[in-house]
Amino acid sequence: MAKDYYETLGVERNATKEEVKKAYKRLAKKYHPDLNKEAGAADKFKEINEAASALGDDKKRAQYDRFGTTSEGFGAGAAGFDFSDFSRFGFDFDSIFDMFTEGFGRPRRRGPRRGADLQYDIELTLEEVAKGVTRKIIIPKLETCPECKGKGVLHDSDIEKCEQCQGTGVQRRAQQTPFGMFTTATTCSKCQGSGSFTKKPCQSCKGDGRVDRRRTIEVTIPAGVREDVQLRISREGEAGEKGAGQGDLYVVVHVKDHKDFIREDSNLISEVRIPFTIAALGGDIDVPTLFSTASLKIPAGTQSHTVFRMKGQGLPNMRTGEKGDQKVNVIVEIPARLSRKQNELLKEFAKESKDKGLLKRLGL
Repeated sequence: MAKDYYETLGVERNATKEEVKKAYKRLAKKYHPDLNKEAGAADKFKEINEAASALGDDKKRAQYDRFGTTSEGFGAGAAGFDFSDFSRFGFDFDSIFDMFTEGFGRPRRRGPRRGADLQYDIELTLEEVAKGVTRKIIIPKLETCPECKGKGVLHDSDIEKCEQCQGTGVQRRAQQTPFGMFTTATTCSKCQGSGSFTKKPCQSCKGDGRVDRRRTIEVTIPAGVREDVQLRISREGEAGEKGAGQGDLYVVVHVKDHKDFIREDSNLISEVRIPFTIAALGGDIDVPTLFSTASLKIPAGTQSHTVFRMKGQGLPNMRTGEKGDQKVNVIVEIPARLSRKQNELLKEFAKESKDKGLLKRLGL
């Protein structure tokens, strides 16, 4: 069965020469053997070369459109076809190298990598959140080798240039295609883009320029800090390769649950139980706060689950320092047992209400 060159390039049968060229460039990027190592990529690249060779020549394309084939066979390197003559079809090859650099970026010598960022999780009590705290933490990490100062060698003469890429870290390869000569650039496979080798590495770090250490760092956590806040400590991450910049340390804050308080932004929520006599008659009660107690006035006739606000008894705002409030949920307690006298007094209280329905339910 004859090959469908239009289908191979993914273009319509009335596609212009420019559209054929664009389709070829797009597919060449995808299937070129230097960029695509998957099985079958090389065969696919040959197919799109063959299709572009046929559809890029007006005479050959007319022959193909009429008979479904070309007169001489137009596979890559086929007899009777000179790729150097392809310019007469109206294609500009001066910038053909851009086909592979466009969208990929030119390979470049790989410099030393910046050090990795680190994370440390720290747990605080609510009291520590309220006041702020300074903690000493121990971080295991890679630090700059003190012997070679991060260079990986004790002397500069112990570093030699990579012969394969001549110190550039980049290899270039030329390949003939239907559109002319392609030059592709890839990272040097021998030095992995560094451009050099170490002849005599530092014995302390084995040439890496970094050593494992445990470092003690003092961390100051501001008052009012929230759950899961990340505090960034610049340049306290791992050391970079061969003198590159250090990473950062991120301290992630977690807050322990408190037995008496629930946090709501900068406010604290607590619960207090009061006798029904205080609820009925009113009075002052002592309410536990985070660090002490405070007096709270209970109005007469207070119902259970009434919420009172004690201003300024909450947590400070981490940015402004302004303190939130403490919300106190009042629970009215009903005694489980009454003395005889209490029983009689409550019956008298019920009679004074003159609520016939209530008196009937109480049997009075």
